[in-house]
Amino acid sequence: MKILMIGSGGREHALVWKLKQSLRITEIFCAPGNAGIAEMAQCLDIGANEVEKLADFALNNEIDLTFVGPEEPLTLGIVDYFESRGLKAFGPTRAAAVLEGSKVFMKDLLAKYNIPSGFYQAFTKRDEAAAFIREKGAPIVVKADGLAAGKGVIVANNVDEAVAAVDLMLADQAFGKAGSRVIVEEFLAGEEASFLAFTDGRTILPLPSAQDHKAVLDGDKGPNTGGMGAYSPAPVLTAELESQVMAEIMYPTVRAMAAEGRPYKGILYAGLMIKDGRARVLEFNCRFGDPETQPLLMRLKTDLVELMEGVIDENLAAVHLEIDPRPAVCVVMASDGYPGSYEKGRVITGLDQDFGDDLMVFHAGTSLRAGGEVVTSGGRVLGITARAADLQTAVDAAYEAVKKINWPGCFYRTDIGRKALERSAGQRAIQVGIVLGSASDLPVFKGCTALLRQMGIAYEIIVASAHRSPERAADYAGEAKGRGLRVLIAGAGMAAHLAGVLAAHTILPVIGVPVASSSLLGFDSLLSTVQMPPGVPVATMAVGSAGAKNAAILAAQMMALSDDKMAEWLVDFKQRMARDVERASAEIAD
Repeated sequence: MKILMIGSGGREHALVWKLKQSLRITEIFCAPGNAGIAEMAQCLDIGANEVEKLADFALNNEIDLTFVGPEEPLTLGIVDYFESRGLKAFGPTRAAAVLEGSKVFMKDLLAKYNIPSGFYQAFTKRDEAAAFIREKGAPIVVKADGLAAGKGVIVANNVDEAVAAVDLMLADQAFGKAGSRVIVEEFLAGEEASFLAFTDGRTILPLPSAQDHKAVLDGDKGPNTGGMGAYSPAPVLTAELESQVMAEIMYPTVRAMAAEGRPYKGILYAGLMIKDGRARVLEFNCRFGDPETQPLLMRLKTDLVELMEGVIDENLAAVHLEIDPRPAVCVVMASDGYPGSYEKGRVITGLDQDFGDDLMVFHAGTSLRAGGEVVTSGGRVLGITARAADLQTAVDAAYEAVKKINWPGCFYRTDIGRKALERSAGQRAIQVGIVLGSASDLPVFKGCTALLRQMGIAYEIIVASAHRSPERAADYAGEAKGRGLRVLIAGAGMAAHLAGVLAAHTILPVIGVPVASSSLLGFDSLLSTVQMPPGVPVATMAVGSAGAKNAAILAAQMMALSDDKMAEWLVDFKQRMARDVERASAEIAD
């Protein structure tokens, strides 16, 4: 199979690196590519926006599949044009890519279909925008409506700054046509996260969470950039929040686009703001994010070609997404002056080292001189991406590599991943691991997680199927004791073999919760959970939410054998239950 990659940044280098691992691919071309990509693919002297030339090349060279990396050719309709000439291309059509191409369209869509976001209004006249800003006050956000390479967003801390941002876009035309219409919107406080998913217009396969660092300086200070680093997973996006994002944001957006006559196929990237246990939409992008792509693809184990074909052929439901449980982090090295003006052509040293299998130096803004020297050609130059058993080790590995690479005027943020590390440091050690066969089982466990929180028991939730991802389930169980977990709870429906898979790979106690997810009302999952062979014990609870609550209590009782405070809480809990029964009896008697 021959692949054509379109683009020249760190995202495209990571995508080529991932595609190179596919046994189905024989040759990769990239237009126009960069110095790093040139080591893995044949780079072409064709610009990413030269749609007709790209299609001509694809036809003349019998390209089987084209992956469109950047947003601009997508908004120009490259997928439509390729399809009109009988070529397969991965990405949304022009009509669907408007979700990123116009922030006004995006906000109108969210408002129409009640998808959580903030207030907004669009303007083409400066005085009207200024009046709206004065009415709403600050902080407030001013955005260019069109594409501005991730830089057309200004967070204004006061009214004067906001009005000046409007002048910058409408009067000074700092972002060209992209800023001919501006959108003034609510400043959403909280912590940002990135949520990316493959979709074929019906099925949605979410990738792990990630967090970008848009500001140029440490502590999220300074102007916005295309992104100075990223890591995955982002602990701010809990399993409960991921369920909310899928139910209230991702699926409604895909359905809304279909209802508008703009069916969406490709990567759907939601930029989210998290606060008080709720997620709201900051933006949508119609492609992989950069630099989120780098750590995400370091964790993706599924063949990327299989995912691309599943999207294009609208058969994504048949594809299994397998993720490496190890976290990954990307630190961007940039040229002095970025995101403003910067010098090009500076020689980069330190690239000829062997950094090992778990670290990649992804090129973003690089080119090759005639003598073979790699030089800078962009603002963001390299993305040093490390994968490790835990985030701290990954962060340390990335920064160790950063120290070995240099060019005059290079700089980078020194705090990539710090939010996640601080959040983890503030959390109690995880004691209970809840493994669900499907994300749809999460509502059944609301009572379970509420009880664990009341008892002060730290827990985590993952999704791992006994049938679709048995290795993930087995690996999780095998590593659980070494990570300090004390009890595992498994929830699954239908042929619920999940608890047995976990029990077969750990010496920790495993509690099984059958889930009613078929016409058999949970009897199938009950029998599948309780009927374990000798040597693979599973404590089986009742079907559904009542069983899930009892799983939390039984886990606490197990831990109470060596925890006097837990034992005291359980005694008090049972006494409260008894008093509730007596009170109810008295009320009936009255």
